[in-house]
Amino acid sequence: MQRVANCILTSNGKVLLLKKPRRGWWVAPGGKVEPSETVLEAVSREYEEETGLILDQPTLCGVFTMCMEEEGRLQKEWMLFTFRANHYQGDLLEYSEEGELMWQNEDDIADLSLSEMDRVILTRLLEGRELIIGRLVYNSDEELLYHNLP
Repeated sequence: MQRVANCILTSNGKVLLLKKPRRGWWVAPGGKVEPSETVLEAVSREYEEETGLILDQPTLCGVFTMCMEEEGRLQKEWMLFTFRANHYQGDLLEYSEEGELMWQNEDDIADLSLSEMDRVILTRLLEGRELIIGRLVYNSDEELLYHNLP
């Protein structure tokens, strides 16, 4: 099963997001966990590669089973480990090969172009600091079918 780690970095009421060119959706920076790498090592490495920033004490705040289904049949499944950080070191890259980086107002998340999965996750995690564990199910068009998040 594929493991992915990302981080919601917040500072002064803003959250750093990455606009992926394929669909033009904003996401929290991160990426695949390499074999024998911990999710903390992965999120730190991926975040620095994509943004140029070094996360200061990222904290795990979400563990999600992500499932793609078609006609009720599981097609693909992976685990998403989402961290949160409020402090960082370094300078933001002017250009990232992964897409456009931009600090967005936390209050504007609802108006951004996001997948529904990411909208649900970001909204829930920006509301508080408790660990959220859940499952999100979507189809091949990346439409959210249902979830069991609180």
